[in-house]
Amino acid sequence: MQDKGKIVFLLIPAAGSGRRMGADRNKLLLNLMGQPLIAWTLQAVERSPSIQWIGLIGQPEDWPDFKAIVANLNLTKTVQFTVGGSTRQESVFRGLQALPPEAEQVLIHDGARCLVTPDLFDRCAVVVRQTPGLVAAVPVKDTIKQVSPETDLVEQTLDRSRLWAVQTPQGFHVNLLKQCHEQGKQNSWQVTDDAALFERCQLPVRIVVGEETNLKITTPVDLAIAELILRQRV
Repeated sequence: MQDKGKIVFLLIPAAGSGRRMGADRNKLLLNLMGQPLIAWTLQAVERSPSIQWIGLIGQPEDWPDFKAIVANLNLTKTVQFTVGGSTRQESVFRGLQALPPEAEQVLIHDGARCLVTPDLFDRCAVVVRQTPGLVAAVPVKDTIKQVSPETDLVEQTLDRSRLWAVQTPQGFHVNLLKQCHEQGKQNSWQVTDDAALFERCQLPVRIVVGEETNLKITTPVDLAIAELILRQRV
């Protein structure tokens, strides 16, 4: 039997809408090369030996579809369903409360990043055992300018050598992330990822080099790019 202390638990926020995709349902149920987006994500998790438990956080109206997808994939890993909140931040908070009591480290991965590889999960799983917090990220290639929202005039050009585009998985020690979420609720912090809560609490977040192909499916253009990437992998 695998040592529980070596298992990394995974939360997948999956409560998003398909608004920017022009869809009337959860975008994770949209088709990509014959399978729903979430199915590609789950298959990558299945091939990662580091992860043995999956917490899928979504809205109950999507559960019949999600459960059918899980059953069709014949996953060998435990999948637990948790009701999501009105924001990603609230959904992750609820997912943390649903973790088994023995969970010491957790990875959090957006279901819409369906091109993630098992290798990235495994590399993050190694690092999260060694550091309180981490984010997968890639160096920024474009020149980034800071712009005034009032005038649309450029204020400054940022030093690209110090900028990274953040992805998921993100990983944390469970007890610390729970504390950060509690502080976030008490102080009404609104953040777009869990690493930002860690930063607000002055806790260290390490970079793990991500993957250029690990894009987040947000628009129809992203879906077309994802299909091109997947066709190259087959």
